Amino acid sequence: MAKGHRSQIKKERNIATKERRPHASAKYVGIPATKAKIVLDQIKGKDVVTAAAMLNYSPRYASDIIAKVLKSAMANAENNLGMDVNKLYVEEVCADQGPTMKRIRPRAQGRAYRILKRSCHISIILNER
Repeated sequence: MAKGHRSQIKKERNIATKERRPHASAKYVGIPATKAKIVLDQIKGKDVVTAAAMLNYSPRYASDIIAKVLKSAMANAENNLGMDVNKLYVEEVCADQGPTMKRIRPRAQGRAYRILKRSCHISIILNER
């Protein structure tokens, strides 16, 4: 039989499995995952200073949103985990498909075309070198 109260056992298990790497995510972002992945692939494996500079000068719309997520992950690393920002690099990036809004566009002769407004969930995981 287990020792301690059920809530204490769950608490200890959650602490043991908790993610130790700094991360940040943005949910329900109004861009398709395919367009976000193009920008995310460019910064994967780079150190955070270089990645932030690349996102700052990228002409794509997704780069502004991804820059915010990267900045948030950097702040999480510094404030929550006490890591040095200069030693961080982008370890994992992910753009998962979110819900799709379906809209109707009226066309000629009573027809209707469907417009799919896709969204995605962007997450960035950093690590120290």
